[in-house]
Amino acid sequence: MGQVYLVRSAQASFGSANYDQLSNRGVEQARLLGQWFATREQRFHRVLTGGLARHAQSADACRSQMPAGLWPQGEPEIDPGFAEFDHHEVMLRHCPDFADPEAFAHRLAGHAEPQRALEHLFRAAMQRWMTGWHDDQYAEAWPDFRSRVVAALERLDQPDSKQATIVFTSSGVIATLMQHVLGLQDYQVMEMTWKMANCAVTRLLHRPGEFGLDYLNNYAHLEWLGGSEALTYR
Repeated sequence: MGQVYLVRSAQASFGSANYDQLSNRGVEQARLLGQWFATREQRFHRVLTGGLARHAQSADACRSQMPAGLWPQGEPEIDPGFAEFDHHEVMLRHCPDFADPEAFAHRLAGHAEPQRALEHLFRAAMQRWMTGWHDDQYAEAWPDFRSRVVAALERLDQPDSKQATIVFTSSGVIATLMQHVLGLQDYQVMEMTWKMANCAVTRLLHRPGEFGLDYLNNYAHLEWLGGSEALTYR
């Protein structure tokens, strides 16, 4: 039986001018993941990324901690099917203030619990995107995103079912793949996307023509090797 490891990228630079870069903590998270795999002597036959900078940087930092024999030679394969949806556009369509970081920060600061307010805005923005009522306002509508990521998973359906593949991707992609594998509702995708830890691992078991969930959002490696400060969600 084969395995597909879906890794949410390590912590990116949330709130900065360029979100698609790992923070210093994110680099350390990915290094801890590599140490965990090395300790377990986990060998990977294929490594893929979704094509975003934070995906590639997570893969590089993870690889830096693993013996060469556990990681295939050469650069990771890039499959844009595993790229995240445009969260900036999704938020912007629901909350125009999101276009101005200063105005958006001011709006959140007016709430007693800014983090909770951000969560509510994110859920509302995701709901608007998923309803299908405004598809013409998005570069990639929700059904198109869902079809894209499911197609990317299906491309991993190789005849040799004993291989181990690792994919560095994003929380929205992983949550949507869980919807596909487990038959979840759209609102459950919203909840899961928000609660996926940075550099957490979800493992699928694979037989030809079939993927099944083994474990979801596992971040034990961060707690074991890095302590409480290593665990982040944004």
